Amino acid sequence: MNSLKLFYSPYLYLLSALFVLVACSSEQNPIQVNPLFSDHMVLQQEEEITIWGTASPNISISLSANWTEKVETNTDAEGNWSIKFQTPEAGGPYSLTIATDKEEISLKDILIGEVWLASGQSNMEMPLNGWPPRDTILNSKNEIASAGNNMIRMFTVERNLSLERTSDFRGEWFVSSPETAGDFSATAYFFAKRLQKELNIPIGIIHSSWGGTPAEAWISKTSLKELGDFDEALLSLEDPNMVKLKNEWYSRWRTVEIPSKNNDWLELNLGDLGLSDPNYDASSWEKINLPGPIDQRENWQMDGVIWLRKSFLLKEEPLENYTLSLGAVDDMDYTYVNGQQVGLTVGNGKHTFKRTYSIPKSLLKKGENLLAIRVIDTGGGGGLNDSITLSGNDESIHLSGTWELLPAAEIYEGQFYVYDLKESLSLDRPNIVEINSHSPTVLFNAMIAPLVPYSIKGAIWYQGESNVGRAPQYERLFPKMIEDWRSQWQINFPFYFVQIAPFNYGNNLSPALRDAQRKTLELKNTGMVVTLDIGDPVNIHPANKKDVGERLAGLALKNEHAKELIASGPLFKNHLVEGNKIIVSFSHLGSGLMASELPLQGFEIAGEDRIFKDAKAVIANDKIELTVAGIAAPKFVRYAWKDTSEATLFNNEGLPASSFSSETN
Repeated sequence: MNSLKLFYSPYLYLLSALFVLVACSSEQNPIQVNPLFSDHMVLQQEEEITIWGTASPNISISLSANWTEKVETNTDAEGNWSIKFQTPEAGGPYSLTIATDKEEISLKDILIGEVWLASGQSNMEMPLNGWPPRDTILNSKNEIASAGNNMIRMFTVERNLSLERTSDFRGEWFVSSPETAGDFSATAYFFAKRLQKELNIPIGIIHSSWGGTPAEAWISKTSLKELGDFDEALLSLEDPNMVKLKNEWYSRWRTVEIPSKNNDWLELNLGDLGLSDPNYDASSWEKINLPGPIDQRENWQMDGVIWLRKSFLLKEEPLENYTLSLGAVDDMDYTYVNGQQVGLTVGNGKHTFKRTYSIPKSLLKKGENLLAIRVIDTGGGGGLNDSITLSGNDESIHLSGTWELLPAAEIYEGQFYVYDLKESLSLDRPNIVEINSHSPTVLFNAMIAPLVPYSIKGAIWYQGESNVGRAPQYERLFPKMIEDWRSQWQINFPFYFVQIAPFNYGNNLSPALRDAQRKTLELKNTGMVVTLDIGDPVNIHPANKKDVGERLAGLALKNEHAKELIASGPLFKNHLVEGNKIIVSFSHLGSGLMASELPLQGFEIAGEDRIFKDAKAVIANDKIELTVAGIAAPKFVRYAWKDTSEATLFNNEGLPASSFSSETN
């Protein structure tokens, strides 16, 4: 028996190994589904929708929902799958199961209703919490406290960018409540709130926006190339030599995901916290003068983590706690004194927040002390923008002047690239063409394309501030973007947008951008909200987002649901010259024209010389009659043609007229 056992053992071993090999080769990849399909999602009602994801190649996938019969499909050779199925009329909650013969994913608390995509820059991104202390939302606390509504849900796409179209993104659905609504886009929330109230159906918002971004970042490469305006920028991003330089540089560093939630920022550790230690030798660090920008390197502008250090002297032993005033830090800060953290301000929208931190007297000592600040610049400009002072013991120490600086990590394509702090960094980084949120196509690729073809009712948009100064281009670019999105979804969905509000840009170029937005209404199935009456000339983020969202909802209710209401203010139609008078006609009169409490103003006329002068304006038979002493032969007319113009013309329903100029028509 022993010899027989020894004889068969090698063969039994081989058979066992073969069995393990076969078992391993037959293991399935787990089912994965696009992140939009998750608990609490809202699906578009009475629509054949598509759900998609990945699993093992060439296997059967089934979908079961408690409103429809089971539907089956097979994955392709790469493991991709998609299933089409019909949704019922609005209702719920429902559940849904996606399964193979080995596993299943169950999704619950699904509502069927109306789904809208909300996008743009900071005025769409701005949350119901606001960005205090400067950028606030009117009645924010009460709105958040009363936000409990199971039939309003929002999915916020996390910021990301990519040179190529991608399917990867992060986000999740949240049900509106006092605990969640503060992080919702305020404009999109008020839009959803009015729709839900008047339609009494679930409303889902897919919110995908990024502050400070231009329209060209939100359009596909194919459509952008048809315009021709951005060919040079696209070529520089695709240059093989530049790609090689980027790959060589970024491959040197380890990567860390950028936090997706404010709480995650609190614990962010990139292995750099030792830089706050007074015993750390910072003698080789760069020198920089503060206050001022800190993101300007010799041949590039840096977004990422930058450490600042400065020593200060106390003449006496501290008898009380001191107060550190940093002013505004763009964007986030972790502040340390003698190696101990004394304050931090993290999260989106904190770049205008003035920091004041208390320093316990136990942390301080007579003689030399060290202040260290870990600044995170997430995009755009970065730096300390106000005077820096330390006060206590009846003394005030001014900390402006020379500081030490060291870059610790760079932000690139949605990740931190963490430097080896022992290397000299400022000397060997190549002059790379930066990819950032302003780069053409990168936000479309990472924040719009992955959402296709999730069924939506339409889109709302608030953007344009970052294209001020390029109105003739925007006049072609913005409609092109709308058409591009519609082609991606293969449906001519409604697209409603907000005309940028008055703000003191200092160059009087924004009226032309507002007019370019007005002309976009020539594109079918679009609508525009005018904000001339609810802007803020000294704040680019007006606090009144309620009227903005509700006006957007009015467009949807009128045009998509045939509600009997007036959803637009007066829009310029044409003008007629009669002697020394210009008569202006409007569409969207509602029940008639009216002036605000202010007298009619903001109207200007010009002759052939195009020298505009303030005109006397009178409402006559729902038209505006204009005259200017000294202009006998007027030819051109314009209205609200200043950065900070204020609405004075409305329809009787209280909606303001838009800026316009007959010069550009």
